[in-house]
Amino acid sequence: MSKSLRFGLIGCGRIAPHHARAIQGLPGAELTAVVDVIEERAYRFADDYGAEPHLDYQEMLRRPDIDVVSICTPSGMHAQMAIDAARAGKHIIVEKPMALSLADADAMIAEAKANHVKLCVAFQNRYNPPIQDLRAAVQAGKLGRRLLGNATVRWYRTQEYYNDGWHGTWAMDGGALMNQSIHHVDALVWLMGEPVESVFAYSATLAHEMEAEDTVVVALRFASGALGSIEATTITYPTDLEGSVTLLGERGSVKIGGVALNRKEMWKIEGELEREAEILSENQVDPLSVYGTSHPHVFNDFLAAIREDREPFVNGTEGRAALAVVLGVYESARTGQPVLINHRPG
Repeated sequence: MSKSLRFGLIGCGRIAPHHARAIQGLPGAELTAVVDVIEERAYRFADDYGAEPHLDYQEMLRRPDIDVVSICTPSGMHAQMAIDAARAGKHIIVEKPMALSLADADAMIAEAKANHVKLCVAFQNRYNPPIQDLRAAVQAGKLGRRLLGNATVRWYRTQEYYNDGWHGTWAMDGGALMNQSIHHVDALVWLMGEPVESVFAYSATLAHEMEAEDTVVVALRFASGALGSIEATTITYPTDLEGSVTLLGERGSVKIGGVALNRKEMWKIEGELEREAEILSENQVDPLSVYGTSHPHVFNDFLAAIREDREPFVNGTEGRAALAVVLGVYESARTGQPVLINHRPG
């Protein structure tokens, strides 16, 4: 496949420019069409990025010149749009979370497979250099046996943020864990290198008027017996404080933080202790927002996966893993009981 791949982007909200710029900066890719139900926004976005505007995503899916669809809509719309795109023969990049239920996630994976298209979930922080470095250290056995893992998200969102009709609702979004913190859940599980076996959680809505939680605390048990914890909140007045992942092992302890999991905050590994100051000075540039700067890597890998007929780095099954943990947390918080995590698609 040598021709340029043509993209259609659905949803012209706050994350969409990151997708549009990534597409435009990638050789062999063209942003051909954009869709939004708000006419003014669709036409303005199309004008900004040199694409053709649509108000109906089904209309765009009928276009034979669209090869790939990028889904940037509210989370509750992801599954049906992805399924429709797969049935139309389009490859799919979908923003996190890929869906709001495991049944929908499994249906997305199944439809992509049945229609011979690729499905990718946008967990861009996996490509951040500090995350890549920690993953390499784990795989090389430098930390020894992983004993304890933690993800902490202490961010702030105003009440106005939740007054837009979909943020903080169960039908379209979820709360602080599903929306703001699923990137950190994904990073924690991926870096620990093993599935979460069970969770126990408390959640509450402490400082906002919204359906879902603005605060959750979680205890985790991994398959090996390692333990973990998650703290996620959007009540950290008046501004974001911390978004981090920490791993403690037999021979090393590492913490990755920064604006978007982009900064090494602690790197104490046996054999490298004397180099910690040097290591902490590498790749320490904070991005302008929590979206980070790694979306181009997601799109670059996805185009390569299409051309090479292989699975993308973060395929549907990978995206499902973090979703399963989040939904297990919600079930535990609702029932007051520990919950075993469902890792079996279907």
